[in-house]
Amino acid sequence: MSTPPTGVPDRLTGLVHALRAHGLSIGTGESVDAGRALEVIGFTDRERMREALAATLLHKETHRTLFDRVFDLYFPLTAGPDEGVTAEEFDTAALRERLAAALAADDRPALTRLAGEAVGGLGGYGSAPDSDGWSSYQTLARLRPETLLARVRAMLRETAADDPDFTDRLTDDEIRRRIEAFRERVRTEARRRVAERQGRDRVARRAVAGTADGVDFLLAGRAQLEELRTTVRPLARKLATRLAARRRRAARGRIDLRRTLRGSLSTGGVPMRPVLRRRRPGRPELVLLCDVSGSVAGFANFTMLLVQALHDQFGRLRVFAFVNQVDEVTDLIARGAADPAGLGARILEEAELTGWHGQSDYGTALGEFAERYADAIGPRTAVFVLGDARTNMSDPNVPALKLIADRARRIHWLNPEQPSLWSTGDSVALTYAELVEMHPCRNARQLGELIGRLLPV
Repeated sequence: MSTPPTGVPDRLTGLVHALRAHGLSIGTGESVDAGRALEVIGFTDRERMREALAATLLHKETHRTLFDRVFDLYFPLTAGPDEGVTAEEFDTAALRERLAAALAADDRPALTRLAGEAVGGLGGYGSAPDSDGWSSYQTLARLRPETLLARVRAMLRETAADDPDFTDRLTDDEIRRRIEAFRERVRTEARRRVAERQGRDRVARRAVAGTADGVDFLLAGRAQLEELRTTVRPLARKLATRLAARRRRAARGRIDLRRTLRGSLSTGGVPMRPVLRRRRPGRPELVLLCDVSGSVAGFANFTMLLVQALHDQFGRLRVFAFVNQVDEVTDLIARGAADPAGLGARILEEAELTGWHGQSDYGTALGEFAERYADAIGPRTAVFVLGDARTNMSDPNVPALKLIADRARRIHWLNPEQPSLWSTGDSVALTYAELVEMHPCRNARQLGELIGRLLPV
C-alpha cells in the first residue's frame, strides 16, 4: 500500500466533517472505508480518488454535486497562493479567443487552465494584485462566456451534417453545456482561491451550496425549487411508511386499567395479561391553509404537492390557498401533481385569491375562511397553516384564528422564517403563536421531519 502524502488524513477528515455539516449521514465505518480505498488506489490519480471517495461516502446520487464541490476544496487540482493582476492589465479579448477555441475543441485541461487565468485576472477584489478575495460572479460578468456561442458554432460548422438547421440546434445545446461546465470551473477555482486564504473548512460550510432539501425555501432559486420538486415522491413514500407504522402501533391501543385489574384476580392480583383499549378504526382528516404570495409561494407549493402525494393516508384532505382572499384549490392540487412546475401559476390564475390589492392579508383571509369554510373543520381535523404571518400592517384578526383552533382537533402553523424574525417588522407570528403551535420550517428536510412527527394517525 502507498503511503499517503502529508496532510491527506486531515483533508479526508475535513471533507467528511464538511459533508456532515451539510446534512449528509456519514458514519465512522464509511470514513474508515474511504481511507482504505485511498490506500488501495493510491494518490496519483485525482479523479480515481474522487470516484473512490464518492463510492464509499455517499448514499444518494443526488448528493454527488455537493460532494464534487467539497472534494474540489480539499483535494484541489492546483494548490498554493495565487497572485492576481488588475482587470486593466489583463487582456480579456485574447482570453476570450482562447476560450472559444478550447470550447470548440472541448479541451477540458485547457478550459481548467483558462478558468484559473480568468479568476486571477478578472475575479480579484480588494487590494489587487495581492487580492483580498476572489469572485466567480465578477469573473463571469466581465468575461461573458455565454456570448461566445455564435463564435464557437462557426468553428464547429465545418463538420456540420446535411441538415444544417437540425445540426445547429444540436450544436447549440452542446455548446451551452460546455459553457456551463466552464462556468462551474470558474466557480470551483474562485472557491479554491478563497479557501487558500480563509481556510477550507470555513469555505466548505459557508460558500458551498448544500443539497436541495437543505436549501432555505425563502432563498431558493428556480433551479433549486425544480430540484426540490423531484424529491416530492421519494419523500412522500418515506413519510407514508412512517405514518403507516405509527398507525399500526396506535391501533393496538392503550392499556384498559379497569379490565386489566379485573382479569388479574385469577392470577392473585398479578396483571399477567394486559387488556388493551382498542382504538376505533378510521383515518384522520387534514386541512391545509396556505399563503401563496411572494417569496413564501415556493414553500407553500412544495408542501401542497407533498401532502397531495400522501392523500391516501387521510380520510379527507382539503387544501385552501389565499393571498388576501381564500379559495379552495383541492382539485387544482390533484390535477397539478402531473405538472408540479406550473402548479403555482395555475393556482394564481384559476383561483380567486386577491381583491383590490395583491399583498397578503392574514386577518381578512382567516376571517373569510372561518366564515365560508367552517364546515371543513371537525373534531377529527388537523389544520396546518403555511405562511410567514406577515400582515402588511393589517389587522391580524386573532378571533378568527381562535375560532378555527377551537373547532379543530389540533392546529399547527409552519413558518418558513427563522424564529429571530418573528417579532420584526409586520410579523405577528408571536401573536398567533399564543393560540397555535408555531414551528419554524425553513427547508424540505425540516418539513419532512415536521410532517412525519405532527401529522395525526
